[in-house]
Amino acid sequence: MTTTMTPADVDAMQLETRFWDAMKSGDTAAAARMTADGCLIVGASGASMVDSRSITAMLESAPYQIRSYRIDPSTMTVSRLADDTVLTAYAVHEDLIVEGKQVSLDAFDSSLWQRRDGRWSCVLHTESIAGDPFGRDRRAD
Repeated sequence: MTTTMTPADVDAMQLETRFWDAMKSGDTAAAARMTADGCLIVGASGASMVDSRSITAMLESAPYQIRSYRIDPSTMTVSRLADDTVLTAYAVHEDLIVEGKQVSLDAFDSSLWQRRDGRWSCVLHTESIAGDPFGRDRRAD
């Protein structure tokens, strides 16, 4: 099935890319501007609500650095829920430095973006590390 990307889909993909670029470059101010107060973040470490101040602190104290990332455009799904709300989901490959060691991982991410006061803000972001859904690929036998 071939899907034609609309300008709105391209805009949503650019939101994701701008956020990832801010994270990679360590531009915590840009990441904070793109994060809504009351943004829910869900991942392997749990769920937490953040605001611009706490996301800045979280990013500045993160024990990792993103060296590179690659969003797989063939997996990008964009769903416009309303004129001011868009949902994105995609696969991403990340190359990181974690506590001084190189780590690579594949994950599936999603973001819910909402336009407030004329600008887009992320109100929900999730990341699930790719692999066996029961963790069997990560067990030490």
